[in-house]
Amino acid sequence: MKTCFVIMGYGIKIDYSTGRELDLDKTYKNIIKHVVEECGYKCIRADEIRHSGTIDLHMYKLLFEADIVIADLSTSNPNAMYELGVRHGLKPYTTIAIAEKDLKYPFDLNHTVIRQYEHLGKDIGFDEVMRFRDELRQTILEISNKSDVDSPVYTFLQSLKPPELIKPLNIDNDQKGETLREIIDKGLLLLNEKKDFIKAKEQFAKALEIDMNNTYLIQKLTLATYKSKIPTETESLEEALNLLDKLNPSTTTDPETIGLMGAIWKRKFTLSRDIEMLNKSLMYYEKGFYLKNDYYNGINLAYLYNQRAYLSTDKNERTADNTIAGRIRLKVIDICLDLINSNFEERNDKYWVYATLQEGYFALGNLPQSENYKQQASKFLEGEWQLDSTNHQIENLKIFLSKK
Repeated sequence: MKTCFVIMGYGIKIDYSTGRELDLDKTYKNIIKHVVEECGYKCIRADEIRHSGTIDLHMYKLLFEADIVIADLSTSNPNAMYELGVRHGLKPYTTIAIAEKDLKYPFDLNHTVIRQYEHLGKDIGFDEVMRFRDELRQTILEISNKSDVDSPVYTFLQSLKPPELIKPLNIDNDQKGETLREIIDKGLLLLNEKKDFIKAKEQFAKALEIDMNNTYLIQKLTLATYKSKIPTETESLEEALNLLDKLNPSTTTDPETIGLMGAIWKRKFTLSRDIEMLNKSLMYYEKGFYLKNDYYNGINLAYLYNQRAYLSTDKNERTADNTIAGRIRLKVIDICLDLINSNFEERNDKYWVYATLQEGYFALGNLPQSENYKQQASKFLEGEWQLDSTNHQIENLKIFLSKK
């Protein structure tokens, strides 16, 4: 059977140019894999390969041997850009580039046809799925029946001949054992649903042995590590910080990494009561909020300003921090109301949007509105831990705001 290798990230990625979260797994499962298999090809993404060792050797083999390569460049993924370049150097044709419509094209891609689709938040609307399936299907059928050059390398270097192997690559891409995708899915199940952070940590560490230096996997391993509280909570927090060092947290613009740093330093402050740790947490949440303009970073940032105000012995500083917290909450409320009025039914974070409105209005003193959104949030409650988290935050705010 002919093969199609798909170059793309996996999981939820941040589009830095717009601050949006894109679920690339939805693109792969709902559009790419469906169409490719319908056209009679075996569809392979890197996380679906069964193998031992690192992923690189199998990836290069597929870039060379695959009958078709589809490269999704959404979120300006540098790995996808690089792998597309490798494919363009190896093969003059049968390469398809696609991307979410808001991709900011690097200059060197001006000579590459990039077919666009549209995300709605993390998800893709049904109409768009059906439309782009048709476009991708037609593209695959066209390149399967022609040998039109689509590589800019071979377009400009017309006398260049594609490379050949001196001897065959005897690498089995269908070995027994788990795929990277299966390992990640187990880790996500343990992390998000079973709350078994110790076993989740084991799964993500195992995944990183295969796909080393993958930002998404480092972030998930960090989250599982600091939540595991093993061997002690303090040690787990230090281990989590060491993991994030690989992602250059002091200079990164990745909101997920920044959010993790904020959460870890917030927890370290809770354990130590060292005000410098509170200031570090506040700094990261503030950076994350202004990068991403999201309710999660915003509501935590406002909370930390109120907490610092409560701890301050200087009345002017206390007033300034509480005033800033109030202004941030007004922005957060606007963000949440906009989410409710725009494709809200497709979101999977309905509880947290309503709970954020509940907390925001409570802190601003609008108790009727706070109660209203508390009732709305209760309709989407998935676990008592969510309610405990919301109630804990609000109970602390009662204390913080009692001190003027």
